[in-house]
Amino acid sequence: MIRTRWVSALVWLVLLPFAGWAVLRVGGWIPVWQWIALVAFTPYVAAASAVPLLMALGLRRWAAAAVALATSVALAAVVLPRHLTDGGAPPSGGQRLRVLAANLAVGAGDTAALMKLVRDLGPDVLTLQELTPEARDRLDGAGLRTLMPHVVDRAKSGVGGSGIYSRHPVSERPIIELGTFRQARGVISHPSGHEVEVVSVHPCAPNYTRKIPCWNEGLEALPEAGGHLKVLAGDFNATLDHPPVRALLDSGYHDAADVTGQGLTPTWPQHGWEPVPGVTIDHVLADSRMPVHAFSVHPLPDTDHRPVFAELGLPPAAGSQAA
Repeated sequence: MIRTRWVSALVWLVLLPFAGWAVLRVGGWIPVWQWIALVAFTPYVAAASAVPLLMALGLRRWAAAAVALATSVALAAVVLPRHLTDGGAPPSGGQRLRVLAANLAVGAGDTAALMKLVRDLGPDVLTLQELTPEARDRLDGAGLRTLMPHVVDRAKSGVGGSGIYSRHPVSERPIIELGTFRQARGVISHPSGHEVEVVSVHPCAPNYTRKIPCWNEGLEALPEAGGHLKVLAGDFNATLDHPPVRALLDSGYHDAADVTGQGLTPTWPQHGWEPVPGVTIDHVLADSRMPVHAFSVHPLPDTDHRPVFAELGLPPAAGSQAA
């Protein structure tokens, strides 16, 4: 009898952390600032939630098994769609907007490797995070402004600088600045006739000194979808498991990685499992009116992030018609 109680207690002891995780994730609650970092690992927890389920079934603890099953289903429901493509192929033809985003790790990202990415992928827009004046000068010296002459330059020493490089004319918009973090913002005048607002996203990462407000406000300051087309690209310091990102999706964006079934591809840390398991915190969020034709994640030496690239379709501009 005593042994039976101990076995039941052990099953519940293993199960309850998973059940609590599912409740917090599905409910969208942030009880303490540390949860912001923890919830990014929800995909791993979803996979591991099979352990208490199998334990409860194997030991015939049916009440615990029911809770464990509900927990696994809830976690799978929020994670598995990222591994599945959204519907059929996007419509062919039409104008495209290619977007590349890269965090340069306080300007340390390899200049030659980034330039090779730009030449190979041919982005129309490049958003850079942690862009320092020194990194900007190296990139300019390597010919970036020749390839992408239109620039919103918000370079800054430390982690807070950013920039937007474009092949097409860009009009600078008021910067999103909270604390020491600058999120560059501009409107691209695309040859299709569209005006596309682009933000180089980089809110502060939550930690002991900045905690929740800086991170949350940096994400909440990003423009919601609607009106003219918008693209948010960069290091969000957040995954699709964080409420502010889901709020942006609810406003009318879609995540390029998620749409193409690559929403579980880690972007940080670059080499994975050093110092923590890889998570997906770099994104290209595009207006849902812009179909996603391609998405990819790339290596970049000397930085802890992996650049992300998306090829987006543009809807027919107002007043345009087939020839």
